[in-house]
Amino acid sequence: MKENPRISIITVCFNAERTIEDTIKSVLSQDYPNLEYIVIDGKSTDDSLTVIKKFEDQISHVISEKDKGMYDGLNKGIEMASGEIIGMLNADDFYISPTVVSNIAQSFQEENADAAYADLYYVDQENTDKIVRKWRSGNYKRKKFFHGWMPPHPAFFIKKEFYNQYGKFNLDFKSAADYELMLRMLYKHKAKTAYLPKFIVKMRVGGMSNASLINRLRANREDKKAWKVNGLKAGVHTFLMKPMRKVFQYL
Repeated sequence: MKENPRISIITVCFNAERTIEDTIKSVLSQDYPNLEYIVIDGKSTDDSLTVIKKFEDQISHVISEKDKGMYDGLNKGIEMASGEIIGMLNADDFYISPTVVSNIAQSFQEENADAAYADLYYVDQENTDKIVRKWRSGNYKRKKFFHGWMPPHPAFFIKKEFYNQYGKFNLDFKSAADYELMLRMLYKHKAKTAYLPKFIVKMRVGGMSNASLINRLRANREDKKAWKVNGLKAGVHTFLMKPMRKVFQYL
């Protein structure tokens, strides 16, 4: 891989006026010299776009239009991205330090990788210095998918060529499209994957798949569907272990 390949970061948002500024500032503060930043707003009805426009001259592309949800917005960003590597940072999340993207780029370079991931903190909605749980991803082993493993999506980066070759987010999924995509890219198509053992993202607590027991059961059905649509066979304990891993993150 060439030195300092172009890296695209995509943020999608909808009615995120309270948190989107933290997200944007964390990306714009990165010290990486070849960074493209794309913000996709789903036609917010609050002041999200007003906040975004404060930084418009520093953002590579801004789109505000109705979409079919977060994953549809991410697909728009992927199509627009000119970077060799793509990462995604949601509007409730932010990078911990200005060196995050540089460290990820170094991982790609040193490991000659197709994808890379790191660790993530869940933090309190109001006090982002208060850590609620820690998502330590651990070294990559393909077989870990059998044991309910996946890397945290906001700390996951992959070459755009994999999206071009194997497709973007599957909009048939409501809450597990990120899991299905990583299962498809890493497990099915065997992307060479590097692990950066650092916490690089803070994510405010919440999220579609964790908001309630009903949503967790729905996510579990989608996890099973992810294996099925890819023609893969999971282990007998795969779908029990996936939510259990979240329990261990509190310990």
